[in-house]
Amino acid sequence: MNSANVRALKALLNTPQKIAIIPHKNPDGDAIGAALGLHLYLKKEGHNSVVISPNDYPEFLKWMPGTSEVMIFEKQNTQAKELIATAEIIFTVDFNDLGRIGQMKEVLEETETTFVMVDHHHSPADYASIMYSDSGMSSTCEMIYHMIKALGGENEINQEIADCLYAGILTDTGSFKYAATTSETHRVVAALIDRGARSAEIHKEIFDTNTPSRLHLLGCALNNMVILPEYSTAYITLNQDELDKHQFKKGDTEGFVNYGLTLADIRLAVIFIENREEGIIKISFRSEGDFSVNEFARAYFDGGGHTNAAGGKSTRSMQDTVIYFRNLLEKHKSELSR
Repeated sequence: MNSANVRALKALLNTPQKIAIIPHKNPDGDAIGAALGLHLYLKKEGHNSVVISPNDYPEFLKWMPGTSEVMIFEKQNTQAKELIATAEIIFTVDFNDLGRIGQMKEVLEETETTFVMVDHHHSPADYASIMYSDSGMSSTCEMIYHMIKALGGENEINQEIADCLYAGILTDTGSFKYAATTSETHRVVAALIDRGARSAEIHKEIFDTNTPSRLHLLGCALNNMVILPEYSTAYITLNQDELDKHQFKKGDTEGFVNYGLTLADIRLAVIFIENREEGIIKISFRSEGDFSVNEFARAYFDGGGHTNAAGGKSTRSMQDTVIYFRNLLEKHKSELSR
């Protein structure tokens, strides 16, 4: 975080403020961890802080300290709008374009409140007065740690804050195996453990808690996997009927896309998940090496993210989406075969 942003943020937070913290729609561990870690820190500093999520988030993240205080915009619309309207500062965390917050976009566009962006994705939009954007960071939670430290609040990080930030770093680095994990990431994690983060317990809460229906859904997903060795690609499809059959709940497909990359010589893994209610196919992309799924998702699927992890969507049917995707692979065959 550069010195000008630190000075500006210190000035904003010099006296108690009404603050709203907003993660992206369908928040993952990094988004919720960053929002709650920041929320708990700001409360300790005497601010009136609230986390407002566009929609609900997975059960496996609801052990996090402060989760009971999260307001869900879809369920508490009127109250959430009032809090946004009266907020003196709005932090947006783990996204850099207001298009990532669904129905909340119009509400935020109408307010003249000071915005602070904290995010690690590519190509940030220009809506925030203070923009802390660094696509080289492993996670937004790592950035929140650096921000708190820059504000002089490192000693205010207690076990609850440390747990939230550790969880976000753990999930967004794929348990520290993704390329964006740096030596600095490990130093931050070490500092969080020193501040009380319960590393073993957090790993168990996130990765080792399953239900029979989720495991059966995983079996269905793996059975649906298609491997295209000529394109170094593997993809999975899950349609709405398959999700319904296995009592799908939000978060159940977390990590499924990564199984494709465990295969030898696969550089691109994709999962297509039908959401009949929204009328879209949700897509997650993962890659290894220098094949940018961020650029691929932005170019063809109204999405984006990071070089090796991105998301997108399609309004075509599942069949037409997969046909479109497979036709694109020929165009990128040389890149995928390196």
